[in-house]
Amino acid sequence: MRIAVTYENGQIFQHFGHTAQFKIYDVANGEIVRAEVVDTNGSGHGALAGFLMQLGVDALICGGIGGGAQMALAEVGIRLFGGVSGDADAAVNALIAGNLGYNPDVHCNHHDHKHGEGEHSCGSHGCGNHGCH
Repeated sequence: MRIAVTYENGQIFQHFGHTAQFKIYDVANGEIVRAEVVDTNGSGHGALAGFLMQLGVDALICGGIGGGAQMALAEVGIRLFGGVSGDADAAVNALIAGNLGYNPDVHCNHHDHKHGEGEHSCGSHGCGNHGCH
């Protein structure tokens, strides 16, 4: 199994479409056997699903994520574990152990309204059950 986590400084990055890096974990027999950090090279939102598919990812752990990105992940067969925050390594170990707390109905509600100037600040609103950072 291959698991991707939106990643920044050891933590789960809280906005899928703006993540600059993923930490990719290879799991075999219930253990992490390899992990590496990969740059997204500027890919954003919908393009990230294809990026993860090309890397052979089976599951994604992230914070907030919009509906379009959720649909793109579903279309390429990547299981989503959203609404997660904290240490990336700990989240992957929790997923492997079958006790990861996540929100199956996670969404980033900034996709539903305008912040002006075309860009938004994740610090000014809530995404799912947590604040974006």
